[in-house]
Amino acid sequence: MELEKREKLIELYDLYSNLLTEKQKDYFENYYFDDLSISEIAINYNISRNGVYDQLKRVENSLIDYEAKLKLAYKISKIESLDEKEITKDNILSIIKE
Repeated sequence: MELEKREKLIELYDLYSNLLTEKQKDYFENYYFDDLSISEIAINYNISRNGVYDQLKRVENSLIDYEAKLKLAYKISKIESLDEKEITKDNILSIIKE
């Protein structure tokens, strides 16, 4: 997996992990944070490799879908890009309402 995609998924996970099930969080964390292989996760949870793969894909798609709908990462990035003179309550609120 390319590093850029991995970093983006981790960023989205940080924002939206509370919207995932405990099992989805476990698989994602095992794969992305603990650097376990799909085979190792399958053995740990006594499920098929395909089951783990499907869950990881489902989580990835969910995270991307949440961002497409809620745009939290985009809004945070836009707020962080404001220079000091632009940081006002009105500017921040206009970004949040986008």
